[in-house]
Formats: sequence, C-alpha cells, structure tokens
Amino acid sequence: ETVASGLENPWGLAFLPDGRMLVTERPGRLRLVTADGKLSAPITGVPNVAARGQGGLLDVALDPDFAQNRMVYLSFAEPRSGGNGTSVVRGKLNERGTALENATVIFRQMPTIQSSAHFGSRLVFDRTGALFVTAGDRYGQKDEAQNPANHIGKVIRIRPEGGAPTDNPKISGWQPELWSIGHRNVQGAALHPETGQLWTAEHGARGGDEVNTPKAGKNYGWPVITYGVDYSGAKLGEGTQKAGMEQPLFYWDPSIAPSGAAFYTGAAWPAWKNSLFVGALAGQMLVRLSTSGEAVTGQERLLTNLGERIRDVRQGPDGFIYLLSDDGGKVLRVRPAG
Repeated sequence: ETVASGLENPWGLAFLPDGRMLVTERPGRLRLVTADGKLSAPITGVPNVAARGQGGLLDVALDPDFAQNRMVYLSFAEPRSGGNGTSVVRGKLNERGTALENATVIFRQMPTIQSSAHFGSRLVFDRTGALFVTAGDRYGQKDEAQNPANHIGKVIRIRPEGGAPTDNPKISGWQPELWSIGHRNVQGAALHPETGQLWTAEHGARGGDEVNTPKAGKNYGWPVITYGVDYSGAKLGEGTQKAGMEQPLFYWDPSIAPSGAAFYTGAAWPAWKNSLFVGALAGQMLVRLSTSGEAVTGQERLLTNLGERIRDVRQGPDGFIYLLSDDGGKVLRVRPAG
C-alpha cells in the first residue's frame, strides 16, 4: 500500500524514534514523512549535491545515539573542482525537524573523478559505533577497485566524526579508511541481526550481481573475477575465481540491479526471520533471500506485478516492510494480507 507519494527519485529512508521517516530525494532534498503520508518542506542545511546521472543526495542514517544527540548522516555525490565524488556529511536535526545544523563533511572518496555513475553510497553503523560507507567504482575506473591506495570501489569504515577506527585493517599500501576492496557498486547493505556481520548487495555488469559479507582486509575480486560480462557481451577479467579473492555468497545472472537491503526481524512474518530483503531496480521487484549462517538457502521473488523500481528497503518499527519506489516517487508499505 502507498504511504506517501509525490517524491522525486527517493533514495534512502531512516525511521526516527517517533515513527516518522527521513527520506532523501536524489535531486538534493531531505524530507520528513509522517505515518499518514504527509511530506514536510525540504529540511534546510543539506549540502549542495551533484544531481546528475546516478548522483545526488543518496543515503541517510541515524546515529546509534540519535535519541540523545539527534545526529543524522547523509551520503551524497559532492560537486568538486575537476569532478565529483561520494562524500558523507553529518549534522544535528533540530527539535522541530526543519533544519540540519552544523553539517560537516566527515568523509570524501578520493580521488575526485569526472563521472555521473557508480557512487555506491549505503551507510550502516556496526555494533562498535563505526560507520560503514560503500563507495562505488565510479564507472570507467573499474581497475582502481583493485588499488588500495584510493577509495574507488571499496567498503569504507570510519568513526562517526571521521577518520579511521584503530581496528581497521592495517595492511601496507592500504588507505586507513579501507575495510575491503574489489567492489563494483554496492547499493545495498545491512547488518545481520544475530551476528552483526555486514552483508552487501552489489551491482554487477551484465550479470554477476552479488551478495557478499565483506570481511576486514579481504579482496572481493572486481574487476578481475566476476560472474558477469561487459554490457557489450565481451569477457571481463580473468574468470570467476582467483586465489586471494573472495567468492560471493550468492549472485544473480541475469542481473536484477539490486539496491537497498534489510534483514527481517519482525513478528508479522515469523517464517521470514533473518531473511535478507533486497530491492531490484531493473528487476522491478522485492527479493527475499532465506539465510542460514553465512549461506543463502533460497530465493523468493515478490511484488513482481508492481512494475516499480525498488530503491530502498527498511523494516519499520511496526514490523512491516517499507520500500522506496525510485521512479514512482512513493513510500510503500508491505504487510500481511487480510
């Protein structure tokens, strides 16, 4: 069912403690959405964004201590001299919910690239309070995903105020913010509710969309190994396996173009506990992956009749599943029939 409509390319959603939602719109607006679907005026204090192609205002996450400090984190395509890049800003949401105050950039993907694609950009706090940031390969820069001297095609892990945590991988030649390398364009990320392990959903090229569990210091292969091919049909990389590079837990071929992801822990569907839900853009559906430990044990394709590009997936405080429809501009709620 439709909760709210009239949004323009909504990208990220986060629930406030009072049940309202913060929703980003890719052109550069952040709004509050009430449970009955009312949209606020755009919240002020949001940074300027490079709103072209896949770029713009992207994900939103609340500080684990939001109830005390009201800190909000936004990822965005930042316009810069010579191009743009994925950046993360944090600021304090005022009590009225009308402004983001003292917004400060805490991370910049480097180097700056002239590109309008593959910003990655999901934000997930781990159980230590560190922040995972997925940073895409910027399309056209794929070989840089194997270069640990930069942030291109990487999973980043930073402190809430910026900078690298002391327990990040300490590997010669690696930038200190790096957690894992060899990623293409991760647009889905969530912590497993029991283990606290990060799970990601990653765009492949033509085929080869992946589900991974990025571990500290590991290499996930892009573009050296992949289960996909180039859009032209040409072979990519060296094959599907190589020593020192990790295999995905699961992959899709043909591609579904996975975006937001969330684990289910609610009571509305007890049989779905610990399932990973992944939105599909090109696939226009919601995918449920059943899991056991670090294994994907099954796939169920849902809402295939909607014809909606599903950009983000979240579990609401009511135990229902909430979705963002990319081109439809809607917040959708999924609940049991009857």
